[in-house]
Amino acid sequence: MAKQFMFPDVGEGITEGEIVRWLVKEGDEIKEDQVVVEIETDKAVVEMPSPYKGTVLKIHFQEKDVVKVGQVLITIGEKGERAEPVPVGIETAKPGKEAGEAIGPSVVGVVRESREEIREILATPKVRKLALELGIDIKSVKGTGAEGRITEADVRAAKQAMATPEEEKRPAIKIKEKFDFYGELERIPLRGVRRATAKRMSQSVSTAAQVTHVDQAEATELDRVRKITKERATEKGIKMTYLPFIIKAVLAALQAHPLLNAALSTEEEEIIVKKYYNFGIAVDVPDGLIVPVVKGVDQKSIYEIAEDIQHLAEAARKRTVDLADLKGGTFSITNIGMIGGEAATPILNYPEVAILATMKIKDRAIVKNGEIRSVKTLPLCLTFDHRVIDGAEAARFMNDLIAKLEDAAFLNSLI
Repeated sequence: MAKQFMFPDVGEGITEGEIVRWLVKEGDEIKEDQVVVEIETDKAVVEMPSPYKGTVLKIHFQEKDVVKVGQVLITIGEKGERAEPVPVGIETAKPGKEAGEAIGPSVVGVVRESREEIREILATPKVRKLALELGIDIKSVKGTGAEGRITEADVRAAKQAMATPEEEKRPAIKIKEKFDFYGELERIPLRGVRRATAKRMSQSVSTAAQVTHVDQAEATELDRVRKITKERATEKGIKMTYLPFIIKAVLAALQAHPLLNAALSTEEEEIIVKKYYNFGIAVDVPDGLIVPVVKGVDQKSIYEIAEDIQHLAEAARKRTVDLADLKGGTFSITNIGMIGGEAATPILNYPEVAILATMKIKDRAIVKNGEIRSVKTLPLCLTFDHRVIDGAEAARFMNDLIAKLEDAAFLNSLI
């Protein structure tokens, strides 16, 4: 009996992904746990292993198609067996409930017209999107494609049939201009990490009341200690940056100000303070931003933290980072200083309630003891959720953070 392999729920709120590459084709014999497809989610490129062995009878999506959790990716069965059409409804049954397990032979997305009748709707996500844009109820469209599949032409024909005489004169064509009044245009599809980043940033700014507090720390001692440990770390094959020291200073400040290591549950009307310390480190990749998480920073040395950052950043850039390494963050740091800049307003990594941007360490003119001096300084920008944290508490946190970064005894204790 043919089995259907559905896009499983991989957790962390992921609801859809884009097909990057099929590693099998129809007719191929596959083994259980063999990777059959690469899917790009808003977190990483995920390799999907098949839970079944057998022959690939049908591949239901093409590369670059967007597939939602619970939709059937491929049908697997015996050689020569016929793959039955997969009903893909407007609303997809959620795995683990009406559709059974996240991976399994259950039928997903059936639109029930009545108790006696179940109608199958066969259409790609692209066709469904077109129907939505044109205001067409896709259930009313008769498909002329293979096995009754609804095509773009079918949807446009349905729209034409609904049109008034004036509308019938207008061509049902969506025009994307290559030039505007001022010159040439380039259109870049919003896909993959960039698309996911856009969605998450929109969610963050529309949910939390975000305020940014800016200050700076003198970095003379930080620079001195980092130079000492850099040589030791190099001998161990570890790249030592300023970031592990900053992480340890942030940890100490968070322990004194636990509200910044928390999340807000609006449903339960509770502030959930995390008693563990997992720091998300923003990594710049060509098409967006990925935030892998260094777990248990309170239990690790600066060398272990530096090694974790190095490995996670490399995996993020290669898009091989494990999904488990993208979960569980309690506080985030974005190190803009490695590129440059004096100040920034970082956006919260929702549902976290605070994020720190570290800027470029360099010589700056400051007034000290009534004299203007050139001193190495580190600008710090803290964005916090004002629903949870007051401005005074954020300022106290920053004062404690700066005190740790400037404290030679504290920094020396880390090495």
